[in-house]
Amino acid sequence: MVCLIGLVADSHDNLDSIRKAVNLFNRESVDLVIHAGDLISPFTAQEFGRLEMRFEAIFGNNDGERDGLRAAYSELTELSDFKELEFDGLKIAVIHGHNRQILDCVAGCGRYDLVVTGHTHEKSIVSAETITVNPGELCGYLSGESTLALFDTDRLSCEFVRL
Repeated sequence: MVCLIGLVADSHDNLDSIRKAVNLFNRESVDLVIHAGDLISPFTAQEFGRLEMRFEAIFGNNDGERDGLRAAYSELTELSDFKELEFDGLKIAVIHGHNRQILDCVAGCGRYDLVVTGHTHEKSIVSAETITVNPGELCGYLSGESTLALFDTDRLSCEFVRL
């Protein structure tokens, strides 16, 4: 059975883009959604709360209202700076990536099958022993392109989607 993981990062309060992403993930029946940081405001939890699947998220460098975010997201996920997940036989690390040296260490340590990152607002995939995916910016503020990614756990492949 094919398992899909929805990957997003850098939503930066763009409620329209969050709604579009949530609708796409629900329509595609993805199995898990991972947000790699920069949620920004607690009110975004209401939109992500419409997801019909498991949701995991971390803090990004712009997530200043940490107590408010923790409270708002408490029924969806436990927010932290870094996460290790196991899903469909894969070991996954989630790190925002604003410290490039730490990101490179996590991606290069050989402990993970997949590293999900954000911060640069640029979509990218690096295929090596560990696959590193940045789904780009969900908000679309810097590039003008609101993007996310769908990761196929069987094929270990990634498709970028423009909303």
